[in-house]
Amino acid sequence: MRDRLVLVINGGSSSIKLALRKQGSSEPVFEAQAERLNTPQASYSYAGGDSHSLPDADTKAALNALLPLVEQHSNGPISVVGHRVVHGGEQFTGARLIDDEVLAGIEANAPLAPLHNPANLSGIRAAMALLPDIPQVAVFDTAFHQSMPPHAFRYALPDELYAVHGVRRYGFHGTSHQYVANQASLLTGRKDGKGAWLSAHLGNGCSSCAILDGKSMDTSMGLTPLEGLVMGTRSGDVDPNLHAHLARTLGWDLPRIEQLLNRESGLLGLSGLSNDMRELEQARANGHGGAQLAIEVFCYRLARSLAGLAIALPHIDGLIFTGGIGENSALTRALTLSHLGVMGLRVDPDRNSALARGEAGRIEATGSPAILVIPTDEERQIAEESLTLLDREPTRTESPA
Repeated sequence: MRDRLVLVINGGSSSIKLALRKQGSSEPVFEAQAERLNTPQASYSYAGGDSHSLPDADTKAALNALLPLVEQHSNGPISVVGHRVVHGGEQFTGARLIDDEVLAGIEANAPLAPLHNPANLSGIRAAMALLPDIPQVAVFDTAFHQSMPPHAFRYALPDELYAVHGVRRYGFHGTSHQYVANQASLLTGRKDGKGAWLSAHLGNGCSSCAILDGKSMDTSMGLTPLEGLVMGTRSGDVDPNLHAHLARTLGWDLPRIEQLLNRESGLLGLSGLSNDMRELEQARANGHGGAQLAIEVFCYRLARSLAGLAIALPHIDGLIFTGGIGENSALTRALTLSHLGVMGLRVDPDRNSALARGEAGRIEATGSPAILVIPTDEERQIAEESLTLLDREPTRTESPA
């Protein structure tokens, strides 16, 4: 039973990604994706193959095209399908076998993630229709953070907004933070998963997290993924009254302000150039002032968040960098750590710069708490959680697609 196969599906608003994983393996058996769905430019591609046009394909049509490719590479039956679902609200505190109740719950949480949950549901329903005899599991980005105590997840707002409308801090990137914390414990010899970690998931979306013995104690994202750190195009934390200020002074309506904060801000807005850290580092080296400012703000705000999250832990065993930027930008790591000397965190410059792309390693200086770079693997985490749940609940209630 140790070589069971899991199909991991990540459905987006205009794309769907598939990864076939074998139990216990660190590498996927097969990966594929479809992009620009519901447009004439829709297409699909897979590792080792060319891109293929699939005009006007929806999620179900894309899966129809991709599943035969999965079967060709499977070398055995698929035991379970694991779906990434962004928002589980308070209802879902862990992975769940998908039935009518779970489908209804994902739909009920759609107002909290209007771009993500409906897309996740499309992928789930299409997979259930095409693979009706295979158990399907939902793994929620928010579930890992349901261990946060009320003093960490509540906003200072009237109680009715929480009790009736669910307005609270939920947090995201849970599968990533959970995965790298587990790996950090293993890399530092803590076989029981214990440890007090600060985790920085840095990509186009960014979040930080305080993790104690495998449980989230606090995190930077909140009701939505906009709260917290500076990101690729998202502002992160701003004065809550900025909305009113822009409405009064510029006459902007709410959709325009949301567009600004989610699509036009962050590294892109600060630099006036790009949301890609690689481009910004090159521009900084060439003397681009906006790129330099964007990187400095990004790193300072990250360090400030990590320092603040440290109060959620009894001590600090180490700091983890992950995500595309965290794993590959030695400059970001070095600048962030330059602000954290007060916490005893000190980087070894040579170890930091020598770490190869995609490589896990330790980069702390002698006498510092551990500083680890760990490539994240959310699909592996989803696969493992799906199999664990399948072992615990080997049957499921059939649900109509």
